[in-house]
Amino acid sequence: MAGGADKEDGGMFASINVTPLVDITLVLLIIFMVAAPLIVANPSIKVALPKAASGDETQKSTLALTLERQDPGGYKLYTNGKATDEGSMRTVVAAAVKSEPQLQAVIAADRGIPYGDVMHVVDVIKALGVSRFALNTQASP
Repeated sequence: MAGGADKEDGGMFASINVTPLVDITLVLLIIFMVAAPLIVANPSIKVALPKAASGDETQKSTLALTLERQDPGGYKLYTNGKATDEGSMRTVVAAAVKSEPQLQAVIAADRGIPYGDVMHVVDVIKALGVSRFALNTQASP
């Protein structure tokens, strides 16, 4: 054959190397997978929970009540992370029980709050129809 018909073109072959992009994406994915449980597990309201050797993981709940100790004496009440008073808490709990009859409430109280105050909150939610509740503790080492 004349004129070099079986010869290949001498042009450049341009390609994109995606290996660095894939490496960076996988590293970011691993960082987010490690960091996500740490962000979710930290409560927004810091309370000193009492320690319990028999404490175990409680299932997630749609109703979280937190009692934070206030100086001098007394406590501040949070319902699902928002500061409320007892009247607002009653409204939120009553609405939650209507939408989910088998609702479980999780109560976290600061270690310095008197036992009577914690039991008052438990009594209020039981009177509103919450039959399942858990008291949040910190596992002892």
